[in-house]
Amino acid sequence: MKLLYSSTSPYSAKVRMAAHHLDLGVASEAVKTDDEPAVLLASNPLGKIPVLLREDKAPVFDSVAIMQFMNREAKGKLYPRNPEKRTEAEVLEAVCDGIVDCLIAIIYERRFRPEERLHQPWIDKQWSKVTRGLDYLNANLPKTSKSLHGGHFALAALIGYLNLRFEGQWEKGRPKLKNWPQKFEKFFPDYSKMRPQV
Repeated sequence: MKLLYSSTSPYSAKVRMAAHHLDLGVASEAVKTDDEPAVLLASNPLGKIPVLLREDKAPVFDSVAIMQFMNREAKGKLYPRNPEKRTEAEVLEAVCDGIVDCLIAIIYERRFRPEERLHQPWIDKQWSKVTRGLDYLNANLPKTSKSLHGGHFALAALIGYLNLRFEGQWEKGRPKLKNWPQKFEKFFPDYSKMRPQV
């Protein structure tokens, strides 16, 4: 299997870390979505990453679908088997992915609009969702041990992306969240190599 990814993408980072943790033997190929490479468009009509390519089978795209696919491939090792704990892990992943959605909306607003046409109320609304989400996470961090699950990888990817694109803008008043990667890295030593980065 091969994963089409971008090094800056938190969705890609989440999936790559999970695949590495599960030792699924997934190779990685970096692509630039702005260039709309043929291999990407042929695999995902939306032209978005990550995309998991499988030999002689249809590609799997959207990070949540890939995570669920990998969980099945790993015979249930990526999410807790207990229904309530699994729901907690999936909700954690959803919160982290949702915050990432808002952060990327802010990045795109700033990147693709001329400065004089930036819609600040839109940016402010997205940032209010981000701050509420981060406050929620700071107050509800998951137990973190060697039994890592999909929610842990989503959280690690989110914080990596915050540090990449919003360093100095989110940490104040959230010491537990800011310091959580140190705990995660004890159980996932390759975090510094696989988190979102340029």
